[in-house]
Amino acid sequence: MDHGINSSARPNGFRATRDGFTLIELLVVIAIIAILAGMLLPALSSSKLKAQGIQCMSNHRSLLLAWKMYADDANEALPFSSVINLTSAEARFAWVQGYMDNDPRNRSNWDLEKDVKKSVLWPYCGSAAIWRCPADRARVRPAEGPWAGQPVPRVRSFAMSLWVGGLEGRTDGGFSGPGWRVYAKSTDLIDPGPAQTIVFLDQREDRINWGNCLIDMTGYSDLAKTQFNTDYPASYHHRAGGFSFADGHSEVKRWLDARTYPPIGQAKDGVVRSPNNPDIRWLQDRATRKK
Repeated sequence: MDHGINSSARPNGFRATRDGFTLIELLVVIAIIAILAGMLLPALSSSKLKAQGIQCMSNHRSLLLAWKMYADDANEALPFSSVINLTSAEARFAWVQGYMDNDPRNRSNWDLEKDVKKSVLWPYCGSAAIWRCPADRARVRPAEGPWAGQPVPRVRSFAMSLWVGGLEGRTDGGFSGPGWRVYAKSTDLIDPGPAQTIVFLDQREDRINWGNCLIDMTGYSDLAKTQFNTDYPASYHHRAGGFSFADGHSEVKRWLDARTYPPIGQAKDGVVRSPNNPDIRWLQDRATRKK
């Protein structure tokens, strides 16, 4: 006999409830989370890249300010972009000494006391953090010292344009042929002018070595002959690199030609022909001019 009692009712009079999700409902929730993650992760990645770019530009400006204050105190004389002969009388006037590579025995890679804190710019810096791009993931495992065997960031991501300061004797080493200006004083920066003259730039982790970066002027009058000469700019900011200029501003340049950013470890040593490369022309326009 039907007494009006629902068969799903519990003896205490309360309706029965489920204790969890069905498998179908659980799969639907997982699918929704996956879709949301797929939508959010690119946005988070883009935000991270933008934040790193902003911090990199701040580091560039801070290091450039140190460069400018040094020149003000040195009667407008610019520090050398690099000094190859570390025993020369000019060595102590380089913006940074030492040679970077991936050798864990090379203290120039990981020890701030070796080169960075001996820089003529160091008294004006206040922080070693401004010597690096935050997007530079290069690490080295020191062979000695307190971080022996641990992966630590290398001390420097930035290089100085060879044309700003030059090598010993205020030369460019003869890499681009005769007649190009090497700027020895800030008052020399009249062509192409401070706003168009690169001072610091991000340099690739597999190409950074001495303190300078050579922007090869070969092909400036004939784009079909343009080339890289060992040194490549970095592309830490999604196929773009950071730069700072003699007037005090900094910017991120996005590369247009894939030959400018070969995979890490595949940038060839020596002279690399790269005819009709618009990125090289952009660099050359902001490097130097004929005397």
